[in-house]
Amino acid sequence: MPWRDPLQATIPEIRSGSLGAVYYGQRRSGDFYDFVSVPPQRVLFGLFDVAGDLEQARKITANLQRKFRSVGAKLLEGEEANEPNSLLKLWIEMNRTILKSAGGVHACSAFLACYDDIGGTVWYVNAGHIAGLVRHKRQIRQLEATALPFGLFAHTVPPDASMVTLNPGDALLLVSKGIVEAGFHGEEYGLRRAAEYLDRSRSVGAHEVCVGLLDQLRQFMHAPPTHDDVTALALVRSI
Repeated sequence: MPWRDPLQATIPEIRSGSLGAVYYGQRRSGDFYDFVSVPPQRVLFGLFDVAGDLEQARKITANLQRKFRSVGAKLLEGEEANEPNSLLKLWIEMNRTILKSAGGVHACSAFLACYDDIGGTVWYVNAGHIAGLVRHKRQIRQLEATALPFGLFAHTVPPDASMVTLNPGDALLLVSKGIVEAGFHGEEYGLRRAAEYLDRSRSVGAHEVCVGLLDQLRQFMHAPPTHDDVTALALVRSI
């Protein structure tokens, strides 16, 4: 099958809240996000950062997205599917896909997660990505890396999946490297500012969380953030 750019992601609706994801402007390098709805109650989602510029990353991102959609849906279908085991099997398959697509070592950081729309649990693997941010009980928690990035080793021990539970009013925010490394007069925006923003952005939907963050970033830079891929993904539980 000839490779191409990743397909546009369809953001699924969930009963317990909302999902959202936003790029600022056009993609410039290897960032992409995707969602897979797995009935009756699961949503698989991920934020990926394939190393290199857009041309270097294009073949890898397209193949990676196909693997994410096809294998992820198959592993998680059925009420008896085991989320942590499924994520680890998906991690292995995606690591192989990158090595094969690149013809060797090619780094890709990623945050993979599966949300249970009834129980509010999020199982995740952070493969060398910027830490995820969780607003939980009036505190901000960071979901640090739990594994190496994809594409570095052909044979490596898969990581354990971790879990966080979102209660009504809680939120999860994922941001790209382009957000935390955005600078103005030698100062980076950083993850701390993103965490402070999430803490303040209460009682809004996931799309609004993403848009508000990118707007704050633009204000911080005093210019449109066109230095890199600038991407945000959010999950907000409301009930």
